[in-house]
Amino acid sequence: MTPFDADFTRTVAIGIGATALMDLWLTLLKALGLPTLNFALLGRWVGHMPRRQWNHEAIAKAAPVQGEMAVGWAAHYVTGITFALLLAALAGTAWLRAPSLWPALGFGITTVALPLFVMQPAMGAGFASSRTATPALNVLKSLTNHTVFGLGLYAAALAIASFTGA
Repeated sequence: MTPFDADFTRTVAIGIGATALMDLWLTLLKALGLPTLNFALLGRWVGHMPRRQWNHEAIAKAAPVQGEMAVGWAAHYVTGITFALLLAALAGTAWLRAPSLWPALGFGITTVALPLFVMQPAMGAGFASSRTATPALNVLKSLTNHTVFGLGLYAAALAIASFTGA
């Protein structure tokens, strides 16, 4: 395996680990009775894209898409892996071998821009949930979820570096 292949594989694993930690967080919130993300709606949004339907008045009212739950979960993990690849490109291979908290946490927090300024508006919730009943709470929930994702980037990178001895 070339060094590039090893770094790529390591980074994909970091993305999966960070996304899985975020999912554990969401499971905890759900167990506490708090509403969390509905990945079927993400899948519905993604499923409408090949039909050139990028924006929706309300994604929950859009026509369902076959396999939307599976599509949503796949999109969720592909996004997490893509974010990890971006972090690795920005932080460099030295960070992959000796991860530190702040690049991962800072990057994870900045990833909240995607849901707030792209996904929510496209799904009908408005910029930063402005068209919802509780925009400030929804922004706080998104920020918290992406902070957990950032912590997951660090934890996964640290675990993988420890495991591989790099």
